[in-house]
Order: sequence, then structure tokens, then C-alpha cells
Amino acid sequence: MIRLTVPVLEQRRLLARFWRGANGFWGGSSAWTSWSLAALLLMVVLLQLLVQFQLNVWQRDFYDALEARRAATIWHQAQVFVGLVVASTGLAVAVTWGRMTAQRLWRSWLTEILVRDWLARIPSAPPPAGDDTLRSPEYRIAEDANVATQLPVDFAIGLITALLGALTFIGVLWSVGGDFVVPAFGATLTIPGYLVIAAIVYALVNTTAMLLIGRRLVLVIEEKNQAEAELRQAGTYLREDSEGTRHEASPDADGRTFAMTLGRVNTAWRYFRGQLMRTLLISHGSSLLAPLIALTLCVPKYLAGDLSLGEVMQLAAAFVIVQSAFNWLVDNYPRIAEWLSSVNRVALLLASLDR
Repeated sequence: MIRLTVPVLEQRRLLARFWRGANGFWGGSSAWTSWSLAALLLMVVLLQLLVQFQLNVWQRDFYDALEARRAATIWHQAQVFVGLVVASTGLAVAVTWGRMTAQRLWRSWLTEILVRDWLARIPSAPPPAGDDTLRSPEYRIAEDANVATQLPVDFAIGLITALLGALTFIGVLWSVGGDFVVPAFGATLTIPGYLVIAAIVYALVNTTAMLLIGRRLVLVIEEKNQAEAELRQAGTYLREDSEGTRHEASPDADGRTFAMTLGRVNTAWRYFRGQLMRTLLISHGSSLLAPLIALTLCVPKYLAGDLSLGEVMQLAAAFVIVQSAFNWLVDNYPRIAEWLSSVNRVALLLASLDR
């Protein structure tokens, strides 16, 4: 049965327990390495933003030259574009190296802590009946600890990039896009920074829709992961019993129980598939509509001669970047749900080991 609600206080307690167990990587003997990687990643993110801004300016210059049919300028802009592509590619490689290195080191650190405490727990008395916090500890250590330490690094990089990108390109929308004048009832209504307002409103609509549609996604993913872990455990029991290597009989070591567990996996996947399809409607649809909305808003000023073709293309690209930054939550909501699910399972394991 898929649980549909989680107490807010319980979620906060699990998050707090996870961070108490995982944030040691950022202090102590590993602090110098971890924070050096963080500083390197921040520097690369800033350089990526600079290259992205130059690409935005390049779009304006290139399309203006194309509109004016200036062959020499077009050729020069083509050469500039090659240099920007090389710089952007090199920075993408650098941030991938730093990101994955930080993830690997953090996962290794947390896994060693979990294994140490788990092995120390094994000789003691088994958990009370009905206590599910120590079910499938191997899966929690191998899979959930990986997700729980991998995604925060991705989120930090993505969120910093989104915030800095929004601040930078909001200025482009405001300065280049200017105001929009609308005739109304014999007078004129001036909307300052109308493209900025449009980007904010569009992002708010998408974010609200995602929060409503995906509110159960965390629990669906948690149930799926638990079912997958139990399926692996049931398969291990079947193999050990068939080989005669299991010392004690287990109620889970028969084909009927394995089939029931497989049914739970299939049910959980169906719930997960439905949730993911609904969230994809919002994230994918909004990303496709963003450039069309920007161009539509710019066309009246272009036809009036207030904007050049290059400025229209520059504004459309800037609008997409700002909208993407504002929609960071929309685009990452399924991954946040997956992370919270793994954090809950790791935190429950830590809490059980505490007891």
C-alpha cells in the first residue's frame, strides 16, 4: 500500500538526523579537501556564467549582422562563436570532474561510517518485531547512501547557477527589453520591465502546478526503493536456501513470498510511472513554450522598430535562461523527491543504529 502522507515534523526529524550523520565530511580531517573542491566548483560556475553572458551578447551581434547582410561581421562572429564553444566545453568538463570527485569522496566517507556502525550492531539483539528500520540495510548503505550524497552536490551547483543566471539575465531583460506601452481607454499604460514580470509569472504558474501534481512523489519513490530492496533480499534468501548455505530458515525464503514481493515492486513502479508522467507534462511543456512566449512578447516592439532582430534573439535567449532559473524547482522536483526518499531511509537506519 502506498502511503499518501508524511508528517512534516517526522520529515524534519529525519532530515536533521541525516545531516548530523553526513555533515562530518565537511569538517574534521576531510574539511580541507571538501571545501577546496567546493571553491573550485564555485569558480568554474562563475566562469561558465561569464561565457553564457558572452554567448547571449554574441546572439545579438550575429543576428544584427545577419539582418544587415554584413559578411565580414558574420565571419568574425563565427570565429568568436568557436572560441566561446571551446571555453564552454572545457568548463563543463572541469565542473563534471569537480562534482563527481566531491560526490565520490562524500559517499565513501558516509558509507564507511554506516558500515562501521552496522557491523557493530550485528552481534547485539535483533530489532523488535515490527521495527522495519533495519530492513535491507545493505541496500540502504549501497544505494540510498549513494543518492543521498550525490544529489546534494548536484543541487548546490544547479541552484547557485540558477540564482546567478537569474540575477545576470534579468538585467538583460530589463535593460534591452525596456518598457511595454499599451493603449488603454484613450490613454497609455506603461509596463516597466515587462519581460521580467512575464518570466516571474510564468515560473510561478509552473512551480505551483508542479507542487500540486507532484506532492506524493517522495512517498511513491520511497515505497519503490523499499520494494526493490526487499526483492533483492528475497532473491538472496532463495539462493542461499537452494544452495543449503543459509543456517536458519526464513519466512521470506520461498517462491510464493518472492512472487508477492515482485508484485509489490510492479505496483510501486506503476505508481511511480504515473507520478513521473504527470510531472513531466509540466517540466517538459514549460521548457518548450518558454522561447515561443518570449518571441511573442518581443514581436510587437520588433514590428514597431523598437527592437532589432539581434535584440529579439538576445531577449528570447535571456528569457529562457531566466525562466529556467526560476523553474529550477520544477525541473528538479522528481530528483528532490528521490533524494528525500533516500535521506529518509538512511536516516531511519542511522536512528535504528543509535538505539
